[in-house]
Amino acid sequence: MVANQGERTRRRLSTQERREQLLAVGARLFSDSPYDEVWIEQVAEIAGVSRGLLYHYFPTKRDFFAAVVERESERMLRMTEAVPGVPARDQLAAGLDTYLEYVQAHAHGFRAFHRADAAGDQAVRKVYQRALAAQERQILAALAADPEFGSAVRGRPDAALAVRGWLAFTTAVCLEWLRGPGLSREQVRDLCARALLGVIAS
Repeated sequence: MVANQGERTRRRLSTQERREQLLAVGARLFSDSPYDEVWIEQVAEIAGVSRGLLYHYFPTKRDFFAAVVERESERMLRMTEAVPGVPARDQLAAGLDTYLEYVQAHAHGFRAFHRADAAGDQAVRKVYQRALAAQERQILAALAADPEFGSAVRGRPDAALAVRGWLAFTTAVCLEWLRGPGLSREQVRDLCARALLGVIAS
């Protein structure tokens, strides 16, 4: 009885803490399995909560997965936000360092985020596509404001497509790197940086 009371005490989290706990569990499950193979019952069992409580936070599995994707998107956008006045070349290297550190530390969330593109649910895919579009706009804005690359980016009708292709390239590189890192983080950073600078400068 005492042990059970202690367990209940440990699980008494604030609303935000509980929500974050559920999203962390979801990120792990969605990173390992396709969307259709993850069950809400699994999430509730791992988190140690009732299914009813989980549905209180997220009315449907679609809402839950969308929240997982949005959480990871917001994290990545915050980490790679441009710093005014700092050259794009320097920001790119620093931003990729931060990004790759995040990819390593939050591999489950990163994989879950990119699994959204393969989800059969169109609403979930739209959440993912909006997140990628936000990343694209952030990168384009930083390049357009840069003295070295600004005029080239603003004068290229294919600049958005180039950045979109680079994001896909970087995602593929990171997912492969997580499977078995044959390269160091610095090598992956330099590879991705060269790819973007090469596309923009060409």
